[in-house]
Amino acid sequence: VGFLGPNGAGKTTTLKMLSGILHPSSGEAEVLGFTPWQRKNEYLKQISLVMGQKAQLWWDLPCRESMLLSQAIYEIPMREFKQRLDQLSKLLNVKQLLDVQVRKLSLGERMKMELIGALLHHPKVLFLDEPTIGLDVVAQKVIRDFLREYNQKYQTTILLTSHYMEDVEALCKRVVVINQGQIVYDGLLATLVKKYAR
Repeated sequence: VGFLGPNGAGKTTTLKMLSGILHPSSGEAEVLGFTPWQRKNEYLKQISLVMGQKAQLWWDLPCRESMLLSQAIYEIPMREFKQRLDQLSKLLNVKQLLDVQVRKLSLGERMKMELIGALLHHPKVLFLDEPTIGLDVVAQKVIRDFLREYNQKYQTTILLTSHYMEDVEALCKRVVVINQGQIVYDGLLATLVKKYAR
């Protein structure tokens, strides 16, 4: 699902609420049957949040060390962890970079590692806030292709914000458009384009 709207519309704030980082001043929300800001472990183990402008990996450690931290936090059995890490790093063509310090990676390589870290525990819902921001055209396409393939294979629900319409067109059948915190459109991308493209 593409989550769209102008700057300041409330997209990032909404993702932070849905992932339990922020507590809203009013209203309700439910994801997978949970109230996100109650931050129950059963909920947090089923979601993931990747923010294009915020790193979750440890800057001075090799990527593998950050991944091992995720393995411990999410209590992923070691055999499964190794299998998933191998599979995801091959899919994103970064296997050779697992033992490189995060700070030595390019922005595109770092984003690939962020995605791997976010997907190791096979979340049911993945919140992506500007995952291709600042990336060159080739890196953007690699990330898009990976997300499409991952979504088709694992049927993970992905809520994606992006200022790049290429991301939305390539990945999203459904879009939700908000403005000043209010939903102004929720439906098929094709219908939105047909009605408002001009």
